Amino acid sequence: MFTILVLHGPNLNLLGEREPAIYGSLTLDEINAAITAEAKRLAVTVENHQSNHEGLLIDLIHEKRKCVDAILINPGAYTHYSYAIRDALAAVGLPVVEVHLSDIHKRESFRRHSVISDVCLSQISGKGLNSYLEGLHLLVDYLRKKR
Repeated sequence: MFTILVLHGPNLNLLGEREPAIYGSLTLDEINAAITAEAKRLAVTVENHQSNHEGLLIDLIHEKRKCVDAILINPGAYTHYSYAIRDALAAVGLPVVEVHLSDIHKRESFRRHSVISDVCLSQISGKGLNSYLEGLHLLVDYLRKKR
């Protein structure tokens, strides 16, 4: 059975109350429950973590590198400038999919560039919860084909 590390970046703990017109009305707990349910349906395991701290996200990437098979990450604002998270993802060599609830390509100009995407299999944005679920499916399909 595959295990996928799900990382949620800064401010995602405020989902459901933070700018619902942009990020939707689901809470982080509801998103994690949906991801976990879909993972169960796909016969894989997920580990969900959220942090507002860049270093903690990097520590999780390092710590989990030998006990997970892939990473699904919503880096939040770190998408646009965290070379440290990008380098951590590159260093561990795991398949990664970057996801976003909102369509970052249709938002403010500073949000349109990702420094993370070049070390990812794919970037999925603008589909709300479905960004996560599509990313999960993509990773599971990738891992099964690689087996």
